[in-house]
Amino acid sequence: MPGRAAAAITVGLAAVLPLAGACVSNYGDPAGPFHETRHGDGRDLEAGLRVVTFNVERGRRVDQAIAALRTHPDLRTADVIALQEMSGQGVAAVARALRMNSAYFPASREPRGGPDWGNAILSPWPLEDARKLRLPHRSRLSRRARTATRARVLRPAGPVRVYSTHLGSVWGISEARRRDQAQAILADAAGATEPLVILGDFNSHELGRLFEGEGFCWPTRDVGPTVDRYSVDHVFARGVCGPPGSAAGVARDVTDASDHRPVWAVLGGPAP
Repeated sequence: MPGRAAAAITVGLAAVLPLAGACVSNYGDPAGPFHETRHGDGRDLEAGLRVVTFNVERGRRVDQAIAALRTHPDLRTADVIALQEMSGQGVAAVARALRMNSAYFPASREPRGGPDWGNAILSPWPLEDARKLRLPHRSRLSRRARTATRARVLRPAGPVRVYSTHLGSVWGISEARRRDQAQAILADAAGATEPLVILGDFNSHELGRLFEGEGFCWPTRDVGPTVDRYSVDHVFARGVCGPPGSAAGVARDVTDASDHRPVWAVLGGPAP
């Protein structure tokens, strides 16, 4: 087995083995549950659109995540934050601490009375048209369903449609099925008239070629590892891409909040 595939399965095992023998409860209703907060009132405008994606590892260390998102120089002025593996309580705590608006749809509930688990979008700007997009294929052992949270961010420079997602793990589904999940997001985004940003934990680097083939730029292609030695957390954009070489990176010194590292990118303004 190639080294990359073997190590990727090891990463997937770390997420799945605690659930062996117990299945999660999935939220099948496309309308909910839905949680939102309204703490944001905008902020001083800067050049470009700064976006951050962060898988907070089952939302266990929210206080540490808040500290990083509030103080880290590459994260603290984000226009958009996408969070994964979060509970509603955790999302509300982050939004309150950062004075942001949030939209959150849990995809599932952990077994044995555990917390909800899903994806959120946060911004200091107003959010509207929040929706949950159900993705195909459940994980092999836990039977976890995957979703994307979608919302329109109403920036003064113009609205941007954002998707926060977390595709199936390497241990849970095959790369072909992960590709199906990505295709479902692209199909939902196909009719958008506003600029698009799709970001999150894709459990893959290779899927970036799929997004590039659909006309998306991939500013995080070469930022390097985001969990262990593997680059799986990414940002894709269309209609709001910066010039070649625009800034993007991994906040590698954020080590106490998750097994993943936050990923950031600065995109351009809306296309004319």
